[in-house]
Amino acid sequence: MTKATDKPTGVKTRLRLGLPKGSLEEATIRLFRNAGFNIQASARSYYPAIDDPEIEVILFRPQEMSRYVEDGVIDCGLTGKDWVEENGSKVVTVTALDYAKQSLGKVRWVLAVSEDSPFQSVRDLKDKRISTELVQVTRAYLKKNGVRARVEFSWGATEVKPPLLADAIVEVTETGTSLRANRLRILDTVMESRTVLIASRAAWKDRAKRAKVANIALLLEGALLAREKVGLKMNVSGKDLKRVTSILPALKGPTVAKLTQPGWYDVDTVVDEKEVRVLIPRLKSAGAEGIIEYPLNKVIN
Repeated sequence: MTKATDKPTGVKTRLRLGLPKGSLEEATIRLFRNAGFNIQASARSYYPAIDDPEIEVILFRPQEMSRYVEDGVIDCGLTGKDWVEENGSKVVTVTALDYAKQSLGKVRWVLAVSEDSPFQSVRDLKDKRISTELVQVTRAYLKKNGVRARVEFSWGATEVKPPLLADAIVEVTETGTSLRANRLRILDTVMESRTVLIASRAAWKDRAKRAKVANIALLLEGALLAREKVGLKMNVSGKDLKRVTSILPALKGPTVAKLTQPGWYDVDTVVDEKEVRVLIPRLKSAGAEGIIEYPLNKVIN
């Protein structure tokens, strides 16, 4: 977890924050909303409004973000680790944020060929043609595996290129659905990537900007952690309290408070959402009453 500062940031000039334009845009704005920042984006503008006077937001394509951060055009931004590596950008990685367009996990860049291709491994692609947006990373991957092949930049629609326009592709995937729909078979994972919050070296050396970026990171981390958790509240009699609390997982143990009714307690805790459907019947059987499940916006450890 990123540590926030307890001192006012005192940013004299607004922090220039880059957000990803395109497939990650909606998920990113939603994440910031859960973190406490209200961002209003227009389809025609690359300058969304944000309800924090210390921040100026600009939208950039994720592929370009790390270059603009490195050059100081913006102070910080969210992009993929893949594009930082592809561009060879010298930036500070503040935190990794496991969210993507469709899921909370990482994405993979995979080496894929058509289903009926004779190729079974990367070594079968010697002197063959590979199409991808991730040219430099793919070349490094081939070098690591001792394979010389022709790597071509793909301007889009990469999945439709095998076998006529390319022998293989390196393409990003979250679920593999699109690859299967285009009758492609995965040979190997070239790299795993996740969204990262990066900052320029100059901004990171600036005390006020560094504090502001660290605070943003802390809130984003808390919002992501909250996505997988819910709060549970319930009333429990004194005779059932030990049995009920022994069932409950919690970050640091449930909060237990006396109710005005003698012999009764309020029990409040945070649990993984996926556990709730199993927990609630068990809690009810153990004596819990008035069980309430409620959503969370942020969980800060």
